[in-house]
Amino acid sequence: MAAKVCLITGANSGIGKVTARELARMGATVVMVCRNPDAGGAARAYIQRETGSKDVDLFIADLSSQKAIRKLVQDVRSKYAHLHVLINNAGILCRKRTITVDGLETQFAVNLLAPFMLIQSLHDVLEASAPARVINVTSKMHRQGKIDFDNLQGEKKYDMFKAYNQAKLGLIMVTYEWARRFQGTGVTANCLHPGVVATGIGREFPGLVRFFWNLFFLSPEKGAETSIYLASSPEVEGITGRYFQVRKEMKSSQRSYDRVTTERLWAVCEDLLRA
Repeated sequence: MAAKVCLITGANSGIGKVTARELARMGATVVMVCRNPDAGGAARAYIQRETGSKDVDLFIADLSSQKAIRKLVQDVRSKYAHLHVLINNAGILCRKRTITVDGLETQFAVNLLAPFMLIQSLHDVLEASAPARVINVTSKMHRQGKIDFDNLQGEKKYDMFKAYNQAKLGLIMVTYEWARRFQGTGVTANCLHPGVVATGIGREFPGLVRFFWNLFFLSPEKGAETSIYLASSPEVEGITGRYFQVRKEMKSSQRSYDRVTTERLWAVCEDLLRA
């Protein structure tokens, strides 16, 4: 991974932090994107200390804000001429329906629209850096998801798991569409389920559920393995438009392959970015 530039969102904790650490250990230039400056700074210092790498950078951005994402893209472009790996790792689970500064439901904005916007805004840099890889961290909970255009952002009725499952299903669908659009450019786009990992996303669960979540589920180290594999392994060079779990290619839900729904969702995402 020497001379490779890898951008990772949500890199201050959990899967993102482990992924950033291990890619830095492999010699990559790691660009961390974090929302909290203190947590991001502490994570960066930890990774530098653990790996001995000086090539660990940090950008602060709230991915629920399109203005912040545009600023992030501008800053990354001004500093890096190349981008070889983009890992959309950041995710959120909200018990109550909340609205972003752009007037969007937060899970939809962070879990689906932010990765879509980052790929759209950086696709030319990725193509100029080819071979390059886009990796979207999703969830097997997408199998319970359905794209409900009549309640896309919980306008009529909000359920945190339905919103989460829908956004993760949508992320898989747009991953497949990006893979189609990247054909012939040398850029691949894949997605993954990291396993059920004891990360900070479980903080929205009730107390007893949160206890068992942290007790029995995978460590971030295990959860990061597939992200690291897709970012670095020569075994997946040129493989695109696929869904992985435990470093193995698998079929995602039947709904995720619906091209008609994908095209409609894509159009919605583009319209929301222009709003």
